[in-house]
Amino acid sequence: MTTTVIPLGTAGALPTRDRHLPAVAVEREGASVLFDCGEGTQRRLLAAELKPSRLQAVCITHLHGDHVFGLPGLLSTLSLLDRTALLVVAGPQGVARLVGCMPGLGEGERPYPIRFVELPDAFDEAVVLEADAYRIVARPLAHRVPAVGYRFEEKPRPGHLDVERARALGVTDYRHYRAMKAGEAVTLPDGRVVPPEAVVGPPQPGGSFAYVTDTMPCDGGIALAREATLLYHEATFLHDLRELAVARGHSTAREAAEVARAAGARRLLLGHFSARYRTPDALVAEARQVFQNTEAAVELKRYDLEKVEG
Repeated sequence: MTTTVIPLGTAGALPTRDRHLPAVAVEREGASVLFDCGEGTQRRLLAAELKPSRLQAVCITHLHGDHVFGLPGLLSTLSLLDRTALLVVAGPQGVARLVGCMPGLGEGERPYPIRFVELPDAFDEAVVLEADAYRIVARPLAHRVPAVGYRFEEKPRPGHLDVERARALGVTDYRHYRAMKAGEAVTLPDGRVVPPEAVVGPPQPGGSFAYVTDTMPCDGGIALAREATLLYHEATFLHDLRELAVARGHSTAREAAEVARAAGARRLLLGHFSARYRTPDALVAEARQVFQNTEAAVELKRYDLEKVEG
């Protein structure tokens, strides 16, 4: 199954005519997870042809308005859609209070339950969501307020089944093939037992997507990006404005590239661009001096993890 990353908004604090406020969706098997929820995100979900009803989790990095003001509207829409399935909402401490104080979104007012995962100011690593095929891990970042980054990790997939080898051992039933791919031994009509390791190769590692914004370069960001298939890292400013980046708790394009290089990420997507830059071309050029496999995130473009080239 393919995991697809879809940037919905690549602006910094101020939207522009061409950039929307921060949000990135990850879609897998028709279901989706949302990272940040800036104003207007639910309309961006529609533009990306993603069904809000299929959301499994919303992961908020921090409580600045440009990253969270779209959440009340989205949650209200889910109520209007008569959602009944559980929704996970993760973020720094305070995200539950923010939601609960909104009219119609308090406990007992919604037709669906929310499991809030509030991350304390001081933590090392936390698993936000554990699903059958993936998990989401959070780590602290370095911003002006408590901030969190996330990593979406596919779980290892079963190894390759050597059909010719299986047939040579007498395994010909496709149901047995399926069982062995699932790690089960099979018993043949003559009583012989064939273990899965006899015909199935080692598990294949899954892809990973790291979402690192808003932050200065930090250990948490590097850990999230470690050997990531795809890293989305903020690049609010060019490096000539590094003092401003430090003052506001952001990264430059060069620093984003340094994080990607230090972490051994395969591909870097830049985002969270300051409105002072009409295009991200200069930011990409600066980052490529450090990490060649860099590009600007394109809103609504679909990035399949299986097709990411290192």
